[in-house]
Amino acid sequence: MIGKPVRTWHEVTRETFEREIVPLHQPAVMRGLVDAWPVVAASRRSPVALVDYLAAHDSGAPLSTYVGAPEIAGKFFYRDDMRGFNFDRGSAPFRAVANMLLSDPTGQGPAIYSGAAAATNHFPTFSGDNAMGLLDENVAPRLWIGNAVTVSTHYDLADNIACVAAGNRQFTLFPPDQVGNLYVGPLENTISGQPVSMVDPLAPDLSRFPRFAEAAAHAHSAELEPGDAIYVPTMWWHHVRSTAPFNLLVNYWWSAPNDGSAFEALIHAMLSIRNRPADERAHWRAFFDHYVFDADPDDAAHLPAHARGILGPSSPERTAMMREFLLRGLARGV
Repeated sequence: MIGKPVRTWHEVTRETFEREIVPLHQPAVMRGLVDAWPVVAASRRSPVALVDYLAAHDSGAPLSTYVGAPEIAGKFFYRDDMRGFNFDRGSAPFRAVANMLLSDPTGQGPAIYSGAAAATNHFPTFSGDNAMGLLDENVAPRLWIGNAVTVSTHYDLADNIACVAAGNRQFTLFPPDQVGNLYVGPLENTISGQPVSMVDPLAPDLSRFPRFAEAAAHAHSAELEPGDAIYVPTMWWHHVRSTAPFNLLVNYWWSAPNDGSAFEALIHAMLSIRNRPADERAHWRAFFDHYVFDADPDDAAHLPAHARGILGPSSPERTAMMREFLLRGLARGV
C-alpha cells in the first residue's frame, strides 16, 4: 500500500460525522461502525452462514455479474489492445453467484463480482436488520459481492460510506486535484460507469506513467476489516482491493440536490470549448469562474427580478428553462 494512512475515528455518531468528519472533505476510516450488524456476525461464523443470512433477505431478482478468467488475477480492466474488456458481463440469481464463490474456497478460479445491487430491489429486508445510523433512512444501501478482485482507481459523483461486512478491503485514495497525474482512460467507454486510471497504483509503470509519482506523493491508504467503514468524499479517486475468497461490501451514496449531471456538463464543455484558440479558452475560463465556480447570488442583482431568467434563484421553472435552452442548442449542433 502507498501513501499516508487515512485518519481513523472510533465510536462515530451522526453528530460527530456531520460536524467533525464531513467538513474536513477528507477520507475517514470509522472503526467498528457496523460491528453490531447481524450480517457481520454471520460472516464471522463462515461463508456458508453469510450466504444463508443473505438468502433469507433475497428477493430473487438477478444480480448483474462480472466474470473473468483466472489469468486476470481479479483485475477487471480493458484488454491490452483497448478494444474491449477482459471479462464478461451477465446476470445471475444470488444463489448462483454465491454457489460459484463457495465452490472455490481457495480463490484460484474465475474472478467473480456482483456490484451495486440495490438492497431495496435485491435484499429488501436487509436494511431493517442492518441499520447504519449516520444517514437518513431514505439513503438506501447497495451490496457488492465477490471474491479477491480489484476495482481500478475511479471516483464517485456522490459522497460514499462503504462498510465492510465480510473479508478485507484495501483502499488507496487520491485527492480530486490529482486527476492530471492519474492518466485517466476513456471517458465514454468505461468499465463500470465512471472513468478509471490506467495506472496500477500498487505496481506503477513510471516509465510509461511518470507523472503518477506526484499522485503517489499525495496518496492515502487504509485497510478495513469486517465491521469497519470508510467515508470517501465525492470526487476523491479510490482504488479498492478485496483479498478474501468471499467478500461483501455495503455502501451508501448520497449527494446534495442538483438539477443536472456535472459530468455531462464537462463533456458539453469539451465539445464546445476545448478546441477553441487558447486566448478564447482563457476568456471562457473567466465566464466559468464568474457564473459557476465563483458564483454569487448577487451576480444578477443589477437586473429586475422578472428579467433574471436563468440567472435567478434555483427553482423548477429555472431548471426547465435551462434544459429547454440546452436542448435547442444541441438540436442546432452548436
